[in-house]
Amino acid sequence: MVNNAEAWATLAMVPDPEVPVLSVVDLGIVRALDVDADDDVSVTLTPTYSGCPATEVIEDSVVQALRAAGARSVTVTTRLDPAWTSDWIAPEAAEKLRAYGIAPPHLKAADAQPLRFHPRGIACPRCASVNTQRLSAFGSTACKALYRCLDCLEPFEHFKPI
Repeated sequence: MVNNAEAWATLAMVPDPEVPVLSVVDLGIVRALDVDADDDVSVTLTPTYSGCPATEVIEDSVVQALRAAGARSVTVTTRLDPAWTSDWIAPEAAEKLRAYGIAPPHLKAADAQPLRFHPRGIACPRCASVNTQRLSAFGSTACKALYRCLDCLEPFEHFKPI
């Protein structure tokens, strides 16, 4: 048997396969969850982008975790509208990203920047310097860009705001 709170807690332990320091809940890709009286669970996921190669792995991980937690059956629905936005990343996840070596997207309205094709002032997650340079629009995944700090000379990825 599993209830709604237990199901959410279970999903909060399911790591994102591309950024394992974050859970699928931290990323905000779990859009809805419902547990009925028969312990059947319905989950709605919105991938970080429609072509995300980790979508199937995430779905399988969600199903396995919820079944292990006591769900009788699990139905996963993928919803692409509205599209995922980096605003859905939990605020506490920013520090997890920074500690992992990935510069988080700007999460607060006070940090909002005008739309730029090349964001400026991306702080290095290692030394906090904003004297950084974008090396590539894409890092290890399409949702991250590759940067280098010009002060500590360390490369790092930046989770793109979408």
